[in-house]
Amino acid sequence: MRKQHCIIAALALAAGAQAQGTSATTFDKADTLWVVVAAVLVLLMTPALSLFYGGLVRQKNMLSTMMHSFILMGVATIAWVLLGFTLAFGKSTNGFIGGFDFLLGQGISTTVPFAGMSVPIAAFMLFQMMFAIITPALISGSIAERMKFSGYVLFTLLWSLLIYAPIACWVWNPDGWLAKLGVIDFAGGSVVHLSSGIAALAACMALGPRTRKNVTPHSVPLVLLGGGLLWVGWIGFNAGSALAINGVAIGAFVASQVAAAAGLVGWSLTEIMLRGKPSAVGAACGLVAGLATVTPAAGYVEVGPALFIGLVASVVCCLATQLKTKFKYDDALDVVGVHGVGGFLGMILTGVFASTLANAAAVTPALAQGRGHLILMQLLACVAVLVFSFVGSYILMKVTKAIVGVRVHSDHEVDGLDVSLHGEAAYVLDDSDEDLDLAPELIPVP
Repeated sequence: MRKQHCIIAALALAAGAQAQGTSATTFDKADTLWVVVAAVLVLLMTPALSLFYGGLVRQKNMLSTMMHSFILMGVATIAWVLLGFTLAFGKSTNGFIGGFDFLLGQGISTTVPFAGMSVPIAAFMLFQMMFAIITPALISGSIAERMKFSGYVLFTLLWSLLIYAPIACWVWNPDGWLAKLGVIDFAGGSVVHLSSGIAALAACMALGPRTRKNVTPHSVPLVLLGGGLLWVGWIGFNAGSALAINGVAIGAFVASQVAAAAGLVGWSLTEIMLRGKPSAVGAACGLVAGLATVTPAAGYVEVGPALFIGLVASVVCCLATQLKTKFKYDDALDVVGVHGVGGFLGMILTGVFASTLANAAAVTPALAQGRGHLILMQLLACVAVLVFSFVGSYILMKVTKAIVGVRVHSDHEVDGLDVSLHGEAAYVLDDSDEDLDLAPELIPVP
């Protein structure tokens, strides 16, 4: 079953259980184990993303770029358990935001299942938490090498609660207005990739360009390592979204693997046609594009469509990364072209290829009215998420600028953000510290 169908049953049964003072079902140990393992795999994606992004920037900005991901493992965790989870998955009376069922962590039981889902509420909360961590981290690629750390933390905290949580409610909460229209998004094409990709566009436009663009990655091996680990973690991201160890989970695994492979190969072939040779960075970007694009479709499509989605994603996203040159926005690490465009494309192709042979839950109210109606609803979801995330993110950047500021001093940008903002350097080649303006307490004592 897909997420929103599981949650619909969960809330209905949970309500009955509360009325009787007992839980409606017991959780399944195998399903729970799989969801917990999947949560660990998704958590792995955040440090993997830090390696991927860290290798793409200049050496002097590597630590600051990696910290953008690492800090959210702390900040987003706290925000999610206290407020984000309830805003996304609490009972919604308006279809736009959840209620306060789980406010400040109340009601997140380790023994009572999110009934009908066969896993405890706490396991489901943890799994969704990992999505809430990595989604704002994706945005950081667009503002790399020039944003204040304090501004970044405040912006992503506000974004997680005011942009991500409402969108998750719209699509994945059974009371959400898009869920009621029959929109399908298996693991986050709109909720994760489109929302973060469009937020990245708004953020980099509000922030302005770097003083020096078109920077050569300082460590391609780290990019490949990060990309490979993202691939591994993404299996939990997509297959774990079945919320049970069943045929849908296995199908999502297969679709994800095939699409990632097709994205990697397709991007490399595209580079050969355009530039005469494939790049290692391009191969890594291709696998990410394939995975991002198949994410909303993973549990709804068979092997053939998954392969097609990965190939189309590789070409479209590769070409989309060139839009920043045409429209002159400084998306430092191509978040818009890969995640924004990939998420949008994936949502539409999900409507095109969703099959009951892959997942009986594909028959939503939208598909019941015909394939064309489902595609139209998928497009509506994309437009709604795009507009809300872009406008909201741009406003939040302005609010953040007014409170703590968003742009580093020009001298700090020239010197590098590692030393300027964190008092550390990623690489120390000798024992001399005379060229580093490190904080005194961070200078090694002989």
